[in-house]
Amino acid sequence: MINSRANELEKTVTTSPLLVTGGTGTLGRLVVPLLRDAGHDVRVLSRHARESVDGVEYVTGDLLKGEGIDAAVAGVGTVLHLAGGPKGDDEATRNLVRAASGAGVRHLVYISVIGADRVPLGYFRAKLGAERAVAESGIPWTTLRAAQFHDLVLMVVGKMAKSPVMPVPGGLRFQPVDAREVAARLVELTLGEPAGLVPDLAGPTVYGMAELSRGYLRARGKSRPMLPVRIPGKAGRAYRAGENLSFDGAATGKRTWEDFLAERVERVGRVGRVERAS
Repeated sequence: MINSRANELEKTVTTSPLLVTGGTGTLGRLVVPLLRDAGHDVRVLSRHARESVDGVEYVTGDLLKGEGIDAAVAGVGTVLHLAGGPKGDDEATRNLVRAASGAGVRHLVYISVIGADRVPLGYFRAKLGAERAVAESGIPWTTLRAAQFHDLVLMVVGKMAKSPVMPVPGGLRFQPVDAREVAARLVELTLGEPAGLVPDLAGPTVYGMAELSRGYLRARGKSRPMLPVRIPGKAGRAYRAGENLSFDGAATGKRTWEDFLAERVERVGRVGRVERAS
């Protein structure tokens, strides 16, 4: 009888869908196909209705408003929590945790940010609050802190480069990491056993903001005069001290900022040539 129940539980864990929050975002669009390639059915919680297709079921809900979460977690064995925003991540995660706990979820995986416990900004404090909600949920859990993605750095320097004089925050450094490498690590963690707070994942190189900006300008064939600006207050001191960086014990990706730019600019140039030819 005991063996029968154990086998039934194992079957349920194997066949139950995985829930991914934020499955339509930058990271989610990479994670979901990897989970499908591993043979798992995936349920994606989205604020907007989508048609389910190819083993991916879309359910509508809003974590921050607490809407649709119970239906999303029903029958789910593992939750991969990728959804995030500029504010409210702690509250949204607490809403998810309450529903997941009530539904008997057996593994909760969360993506956080390096420096969540050190950088005195609202975004980082909300991430730390979300981490605590996961750790105190009573659900076996895994949390990965990652560095900023190349995509985010590209967006930041691209906006700065729109100015005739490019403002460059002094003392601000990043270890940008490729989103595909983060996605692969998250899938590995999601399909593994709960592991608590695992080693951080950062990119292979630390860059100053001016260096990142110059690389972007070279790749785009542009030039801009740069104006150093100082980040004030506690946040500025934290960034100058490298509190958003991770060295000791951190895992590092392989793809550099230069690799990312070469690929992205080549793709943009290829699209431009096609448009001009047509």
